Amino acid sequence: MPLSALIGTRIRDTRARLGLRQADLAQAAGISASYLNLIEHNRRRISPELLARLAAALDILPEQLSGGESDGDLIDGLRALAAQAEVEGIERAEEFAARFPGWAGLMARQQARIGLLERTIETLSDRMTHDPHLSAALHEVLSAAASVRSTAAILSDTPDIADDWRLRFERNLAEDSSRLAQGAEALVGYLDGQAAQETGIAAPLEEVESWLSRHDWHLPELEAGGSPDAVIAAAPELASQAAQALAQDYLSIYRHDALRLPLSTLRAALAAEGPDPGRIAQRLDLSPTVVMRRLAVLPPGDEPTFGLVACDGSGTLIFRRPLPGFALPRFGAACPLWPLYQALSRPGQPIRTPVIMAGTGGRVFSTWAICQPAWPDGYDRPPVLRAYMLILPGEPGLDAQEIGTSCRICPRTPCSARREPPIIFEARS
Repeated sequence: MPLSALIGTRIRDTRARLGLRQADLAQAAGISASYLNLIEHNRRRISPELLARLAAALDILPEQLSGGESDGDLIDGLRALAAQAEVEGIERAEEFAARFPGWAGLMARQQARIGLLERTIETLSDRMTHDPHLSAALHEVLSAAASVRSTAAILSDTPDIADDWRLRFERNLAEDSSRLAQGAEALVGYLDGQAAQETGIAAPLEEVESWLSRHDWHLPELEAGGSPDAVIAAAPELASQAAQALAQDYLSIYRHDALRLPLSTLRAALAAEGPDPGRIAQRLDLSPTVVMRRLAVLPPGDEPTFGLVACDGSGTLIFRRPLPGFALPRFGAACPLWPLYQALSRPGQPIRTPVIMAGTGGRVFSTWAICQPAWPDGYDRPPVLRAYMLILPGEPGLDAQEIGTSCRICPRTPCSARREPPIIFEARS
């Protein structure tokens, strides 16, 4: 059971709520009142045995005092907030949470809300940039609104307009108002994802990744030698033909990788070599990209959990298997400092780099990246490049490269690799 720095605060609050004196609780737990006072002010760590005695004296479960993972999430949220705002004293987050648990909880919830809004802005911004259907819908709404405003202005500013012209303008106003209402309704339905499945509401890649996410990225049917066609036929979530085509390509690679590297062999190599795809690939005489793809689809319950991103030669992300804490953009335009893009300039050369995601409180990740060139059209044609980056939680204290998610929402300033100013952070001097 994890013992939180906020246990003392919970003990003090619970004792006060029950109307117990400090001396009475200390006597019931078999400790001195002065020692209990230090515990209640979070100045002494508490053993699991003492925690159990105090919980019994308070007639509650020990888990109600320990807090566990919720306290860790609270403190992580405070650290992320402090790192994002570039304030000092980030190492005293536990002390702040212990002294002011209500304020700390409010700040952590606000930070989580800000993160959600940032992701929403990025999602909508990416859609506006890359989705022609959304662009057309917005153009229709704006066009209808401009027509309504223009016609209404003419009717308002021209009181002596001829009757036949008035009727014409009123008819135009009614038609444009109807067009505006229909366009707005279609736009809302589009954004809410309630329109027909074949209208391109979700990008095909999103359909595939959403489907894979619901399966925890692991497909037992293909592990057992099943066919991609059968898996797709049993997946109604893959509604569009484009999504089915992307899924067919991905599942073919998945099945090929599973045949070359069965789970039993991968687990044995992982236990022997640790989570290093290069060493595992060398041990098994396989391509590092095969090993990286297999590590990213280990079944739920296997440890550790890996994230994986892949891009083509243009830098566009073509696969995203997320890892908690390492934010991934929905479309292209990821941070140019990612080792994934460095690998594109050095085909065949593995790159191992510890990184820190900006705004996450200094959390370190280990990354392995490599670019795999192929010549499907012959050596007299340009190679087709695909780069992969495997992501794993790293050890704190490493000398890590700070990176962002994408320039649109990255808080790093200044940054020589920035393509455009951030759209949701105030400029800092």
